[in-house]
Amino acid sequence: MKKLITFFFLFSLSVAFGQNQKIYANTTDTLNVVADDFIGYDQFDFYYYIKDNALYKIKGTTSLEYKNPSLGKITKIDIQNPLNIVLFYENFNVVILLDNQLNETQKINFLENTSPLAVSATGIASQNRLWAYNSLNQQIGLFDYIKNEYKTISTPFPENIKHYQTDFNTFYWIDHKNNWYSCDVFGVITTRGKTPGFDAIEIMSDHQFIYSNNNKLFFEDLEKNQKYEIEISEKTFKKFYYRDQILSIFTSKGIINYKITTP
Repeated sequence: MKKLITFFFLFSLSVAFGQNQKIYANTTDTLNVVADDFIGYDQFDFYYYIKDNALYKIKGTTSLEYKNPSLGKITKIDIQNPLNIVLFYENFNVVILLDNQLNETQKINFLENTSPLAVSATGIASQNRLWAYNSLNQQIGLFDYIKNEYKTISTPFPENIKHYQTDFNTFYWIDHKNNWYSCDVFGVITTRGKTPGFDAIEIMSDHQFIYSNNNKLFFEDLEKNQKYEIEISEKTFKKFYYRDQILSIFTSKGIINYKITTP
């Protein structure tokens, strides 16, 4: 009898762990906006989006706009420091820095560097610097935009970048084989693990990320070996954005914000 009870206990555990674990999201608010791309929002609750290749910053009745059609399509926007916003125009190898009123404060043409750079990934770093991945030598460097100086900090890596993300101290990237790495400001490269296949991904920490696949959202923690599906009401969406336990879903109708609690 004791063996039978143990068997059913172990069987129930295996069933429980075999089921798909879920995170349930609660809607907090929505924002009706017509946009081509949603960038995110800052710590002052300003929302940023792209419409007709122009950057918009909105909050309540306040609406600011920046556009520079001479530089072609905006490739990436970094809003981590809302007082120093980074716009990257990859086709022209140019970065534009904006203040909090979306006034242009500096234009950086990487081709005008002492040793010309072909930058294909960039973002704000600490101490008046930008991360810059130079595709000519496949190395990561730091560009001091005050001194107009560039310094290579990493060794080359052979695989092309599929996705990248930066913060002030770290450059994260995932290659086309879904291998995940990070590089700190001293050039130390760390292997973080392997991600599943994804349509889009948002790195949350050095071991956690949220990703979408076939219009489904998942949270994964490689350190704890945990994976959860995030339950939202939208069956299709264009993009998602995560910040401080708020998950923003961008659809053709606008932005829906959800409160989620990650394990």
